[in-house]
Amino acid sequence: MPTVMAHHDVKDTKHWLASPKREEVFGPLGVTNIRTFVNPENPTQVGVVMDVADMDALMGMMQTEQAAEAMAYDGVLPETLVILVEEHAGP
Repeated sequence: MPTVMAHHDVKDTKHWLASPKREEVFGPLGVTNIRTFVNPENPTQVGVVMDVADMDALMGMMQTEQAAEAMAYDGVLPETLVILVEEHAGP
């Protein structure tokens, strides 16, 4: 199960941290162990790390209106979103 890290900017950090949308949107996809992070130097820069059971399902969901609505609700600035997937070096 790959670990995914995503970071982006938000309009309101406290609102983003308190939002139930991450669990509501990612939970049904089998995403677990969601952890949130905030840049102490610039609190509008935030990120998540999560374990993803099905990367295709996650990436497909990110293209939906549901994802756009969740990001809007959370105050995410979508143009700042970067998704990184854990990779391991070869043998």
